Amino acid sequence: MEKRAKRPDGASSIYFGKDGYWHGRVTVGVRDDGTPDRRHVMSKVSEGEVIKKVRALEKQRDAGKVRKPGKPWTVKAWLHHWVEEIAKPSVRENTYAGYEVAVRVHLTPGIGAHRLDKLEPEHLERFYSKMLANGSKPATAHQAHRTLRTALNHAMRRGHVTRNVASLAVPPRIEDEEVEPYDIEEVQRLLSEAAKLRNSARWSIALALGLRQGEALGLRWSDVDLPAGILRVRTNRLRPKYLHGCGGDCGTKPGYCKQRVRKNEDTANTKSRAGRRVIGVPDELARLLELHRQEQARERARAAQEWVERGFVFTSPFGAPLVPSTDYDAWKTLLADAKVRDGRLHDARHTAATVLLILGVPERVVMQIMGWSSTAMAARYQHVTGGILQDVAQKVGGLIWEVAKSDGGADEKDPEQPR
Repeated sequence: MEKRAKRPDGASSIYFGKDGYWHGRVTVGVRDDGTPDRRHVMSKVSEGEVIKKVRALEKQRDAGKVRKPGKPWTVKAWLHHWVEEIAKPSVRENTYAGYEVAVRVHLTPGIGAHRLDKLEPEHLERFYSKMLANGSKPATAHQAHRTLRTALNHAMRRGHVTRNVASLAVPPRIEDEEVEPYDIEEVQRLLSEAAKLRNSARWSIALALGLRQGEALGLRWSDVDLPAGILRVRTNRLRPKYLHGCGGDCGTKPGYCKQRVRKNEDTANTKSRAGRRVIGVPDELARLLELHRQEQARERARAAQEWVERGFVFTSPFGAPLVPSTDYDAWKTLLADAKVRDGRLHDARHTAATVLLILGVPERVVMQIMGWSSTAMAARYQHVTGGILQDVAQKVGGLIWEVAKSDGGADEKDPEQPR
C-alpha cells in the first residue's frame, strides 16, 4: 500500500472522528502566546458539509477577516468597553456624552444581549422600528445608529467582527425640520424687550451675529476688541457635569447633590477650525457691548469680595459664567415677554444667517461669520420667510417707484421727447 505523503505544517485537515462527526481544522494565524491559532468546524451530515465550512474559514483567513480567538463579545460588553476605554479618552466631552447616552439608554437595553459576531442588519432595523414605536424621534434612532456604526468600526478593525452590520442596516429617514426664522419686526420686538434685561447684549449677539449658544456664553473680554470692531470665537461653554460629593448617599442625581463636585471645565475649544473665527462687530453692537462692560463693572463693585473674576462677557451677578439651561430659560421668557412666537434658541442663528444672505453678503463671508465648514450649510440656512421677503420687496419697490415717478415727471415736462 502506498504511503500517504505528510501534509505540510499549517495545512487544513478534514477527517471522520470516532464520535460519528466529520471534523475540519484550519490554521488561521498565530495566538498572542505564539502558538498556532487552529479553528475547528464539524458536521454530522457529510464530509462535503465540513469541506464547505473549511473553505469558508480559509477564505476569511486569506481576506484577513477571521474573528479573534477567545470568548466572543456580547454587544453590551463591547459597547461598554468601547465607550469608556476607546471613545472617552479620544473624543471631546460633548461627543462622549452623546455616545454614552445612546449606549446606556438605547443600545444596551435594545440589542445588548446579542453576540457581537452574530449581530445582523435585520436585528438593527427591528430595533430602530421599536424605538420609533416607543416614542423616540427618528433623529434619536439615527443617533443610536451612528454610535453603533462607529463602535463596530473599531470592533472590525480589531478583528472582533468581520463586517460592520450597522453600515448595511437602513436607519430611519430624517427629514429636515422646516425652520422659520424671525422676521424684521419680530427681531425689533425681541431687541426692544431684551434692552430691559441683564446681559441684554447677549441677545443682540445671537440675532445679529448668529453665534451658537456655547460660543456666546464662552466669550471672554480678551476675545473682544471693541476699538478694532472685532471679536474672536475660540471656545464653547460646556454644560456643567457633576459627581456626588457624598458618595451617592443622598439618593439624588449628582446634579442635585448638596455636596456635588464639578467634574468638567467651564469651556472647551471649538470643535472645528471653521468654528474658530474672527467676526466684525457692527458699530451699534459695539456700543451695546461697551455699555454692557460698564454695567458689569458696576455689578462687580456691588458684589465686592463675592465677585469671582473669570473674564466672561456674560455672567451671573457674581461673575460666574452663565449656565446654558438658565440661558435657554431666559430666551423662552424673552419670547413670551416680547409677544413673539415660540421657537428654539437656535432659530436666532437661522435668523442671522438668513438676513446676511438676503442682504447679499457673499456666501464665503457668511460662512466665515457663521463658522460653517461647507457650502452645504449655507443651503440649510437660506430660509426666506414672508415677512423678510415683504420687507425687502418694500425697499426694492420704493426704489423702483421713485425712479418711475422721476421719469414720469420728466415726460410731462417734455412731451416731444422720444419714448
